[in-house]
Amino acid sequence: MNELLQAWRSVDRDKFALFLSVIPGAGHLYKHHYASGFGLLFGGNVLIVFIALLLGPATFGVSLLLAPLLYVGSVAAGAYYLPDWHGHHHFLHPWQPEVPDPPDRIG
Repeated sequence: MNELLQAWRSVDRDKFALFLSVIPGAGHLYKHHYASGFGLLFGGNVLIVFIALLLGPATFGVSLLLAPLLYVGSVAAGAYYLPDWHGHHHFLHPWQPEVPDPPDRIG
């Protein structure tokens, strides 16, 4: 059990967020970007289906495959390059003491 916990702590969070973005928005949620994650999960996915269906007849069906693939790829890249906010939301981790930021040094 201890080895499993250590292996989970050594996981590259960027690559795992990229993997989770097979469902667009899940990688953003994993990296604690809640507003963009829920926005992509509920609004973005519905919007890309609507756009692909709307463009389908005009592109002879190419957009039915190409638009969702480009969307999922760009969302996955966005999740990979986002900064990780894990541990920055202290209200989600009440068992850990809040450490104040060190004062800025001038000079």
